[in-house]
Amino acid sequence: MNNPSNNLEKFDKNAYKLIGVISFLVVLFLFWLIYFKEGAKFSGDLSWIKSLPLVNASLNGISAFSLLLGLIFIKRNNRTAHIVSMIFAVFTSGLFLISYIMYHQFHGDTKFVSLGGIRYLYFFILISHIIFSIGAVPLIFTTLYHALRKNFIKHKKFARITFPIWMYVSVTGVLVYIFLKYFNNVP
Repeated sequence: MNNPSNNLEKFDKNAYKLIGVISFLVVLFLFWLIYFKEGAKFSGDLSWIKSLPLVNASLNGISAFSLLLGLIFIKRNNRTAHIVSMIFAVFTSGLFLISYIMYHQFHGDTKFVSLGGIRYLYFFILISHIIFSIGAVPLIFTTLYHALRKNFIKHKKFARITFPIWMYVSVTGVLVYIFLKYFNNVP
């Protein structure tokens, strides 16, 4: 006889595999884009590209704020507001990813040239940001998957791990922008 519980577990395992493959491909693409692909050279006016770091930092900040609101709303048992906040966090993170890809496609990587203690602090923040963002991708997908399946026990279990990582990535994304914009100079 076919056990419905086993079918759900098998479905979840297949979903986890798919999330793993998609996450791996996203991270692999971003790694290639940032570290191996040179910025595209176009003869047209691409002055709008210069505004993308600010756009990216703003989207990260909005995502962090949406995450915080989502946490507050769920703690107050306001599920509707929680859902809206979390959808907005996913949406702004998705827009960030698109904007980030566009920036690296047309501009390439931005080097941090400052020396001394500020350099060590910047690279500590940047490296931790990168490591946590790699983990955030499958965690966000998995947490969202369980919410969409209305499996709130697993959703809550993953959200407790996903939230601090996603929040850290969003906040340090803003910090990376601040370092590159205001502290990136040679004395």
